[in-house]
Amino acid sequence: MSILDLTAVALGKKIRSGEVTSPEAAKAVLARMKALEPVLNCYVTIDEEQTLEQAARVQKEIEEGRLTGPLAGVPVAVKDNLCTEGMRTTCCSRILENFTPAYTAEAVENLKKAGAVILGKTNMDEFAMGSTTETSAFGVTRNPWNLDHVPGGSSGGSCAAVAAGEAFYALGSDTGGSIRQPSAFCGVTGIKPTYGTVSRYGLIAYGSSLDQIGPVAKDVTDCATILEAVSSCDKKDSTSMERKDLDFTSALVEDVRGLRIGIPRDYFGEGLDSEVKEAVLKAAQVLAAKGAVVEEFDLSLVEYAIPAYYVIASAEASSNLSRFDGVKYGYRTREYEGLHSMYKKSRSQGFGPEVKRRIMLGSFVLSSGYYDAYYLKALRTKALIKQAFDRAFARFDVILGPAAPTTAPRLGESLSDPLKMYLGDIYTISVNLAGLPAMTLPCGIGSKGLPIGLQLIGDCFQEKKIIRAAYTYERTRSYQAPALDGYLAAGQPGAAGGSEPGAAGGGCPGAAGGSEPEAAETSRQAAATEQEVQ
Repeated sequence: MSILDLTAVALGKKIRSGEVTSPEAAKAVLARMKALEPVLNCYVTIDEEQTLEQAARVQKEIEEGRLTGPLAGVPVAVKDNLCTEGMRTTCCSRILENFTPAYTAEAVENLKKAGAVILGKTNMDEFAMGSTTETSAFGVTRNPWNLDHVPGGSSGGSCAAVAAGEAFYALGSDTGGSIRQPSAFCGVTGIKPTYGTVSRYGLIAYGSSLDQIGPVAKDVTDCATILEAVSSCDKKDSTSMERKDLDFTSALVEDVRGLRIGIPRDYFGEGLDSEVKEAVLKAAQVLAAKGAVVEEFDLSLVEYAIPAYYVIASAEASSNLSRFDGVKYGYRTREYEGLHSMYKKSRSQGFGPEVKRRIMLGSFVLSSGYYDAYYLKALRTKALIKQAFDRAFARFDVILGPAAPTTAPRLGESLSDPLKMYLGDIYTISVNLAGLPAMTLPCGIGSKGLPIGLQLIGDCFQEKKIIRAAYTYERTRSYQAPALDGYLAAGQPGAAGGSEPGAAGGGCPGAAGGSEPEAAETSRQAAATEQEVQ
């Protein structure tokens, strides 16, 4: 078995036992990145020298007995909206193209304390606004299972990197399904914890009341271990909660006897692909055979989740992104006349089309005369959705359903119809509105050869129940990785010996080997939209 085939926890065990060293693991994954990045474009910033220095330092601490945790020495990828001191953090936007933070996000800091080795920053939808990783200013990320399809978003770079063996695990952020949906599309496992479990300090905000950081990995054991490492009460984050039950790995038990699992009828109606429906219901049958009590029920209010989410998220985004004005940091237009002209041109040129769309929507629903009609109504709907989940969890321990209505769509399909892209979040966004924990894991492969994801939702602070259910189901099937040999064959774009990974802070937007034609096309689209706005 290759080092790259190992899970994060399995690799950590081998490093601690001396069978493998952290520098060896880092070199193996960096070699895979060199080979695959020209075609996949999972990363926007890679610093090979810094990675190897970290690995050597961590290895020494392991040998001296100062680092003994399960993730010590294991290389990790970090989504590009999590601040990293000394390493470029761009949110995949032109407006932050050369921004290097002076501090590190608390979740990343917790990983570093556990001995993690940071590989680089992964591609994402600009400011986490999107479901396909196509709105990035640095070119699209491709799905390792099929290059013509999206990896999902906004944490598409993180999920694709794990699936392709370009990282042993990764951190993502989830505002409306941005960990769970791309995990489903890429055939990996991801968890969004209860709101407030992981500190948001250092996470560049999209929707502050909805954002939550979580792990992406190959299996449930990795996810539970990583979540245990990054969770903490942080005084720097006013929404962070003090919890005494963060021993998530204790839930890695193959036993669901008596566990009450609810299946919402609302999730299995019109719009759900028949293959996805069949795979998810088969997973429910597996859990029932293991002793779980599975029952259908009506969740209600599902149809109101999407409009409520996009009103609230866009309103918060318009407020959060007002700080990017070209004054203190970030992109500033070169030609302007006066302060207001500088504001307008910097923001118009710096933000991409999807970000502009959501800023305008958010500004509209917060404006005088529309605040009550839209924003306050959305907040009331959010409260009703939480009440609907409360009623459901009075009867059930876990809610089971699909992560997305279809498998990964083809590149370009979603961007041509933004409303269609928004509707693709129907099964994930209500979880964020209610602040609940949820996990996605693979449950099948569709006829197009693309993964299907199963979603398990728990009540607030009940991550252990969904981890137990997910672990029990996962034990009935083996992890399946995409076939990558074709990408590495002679003459293919991803052939070994491709372009070098970009260094941190490099001036080239496609620093990790992104496709120039794709980047050019993104620039042309942005320019066209800019002319329309002006």
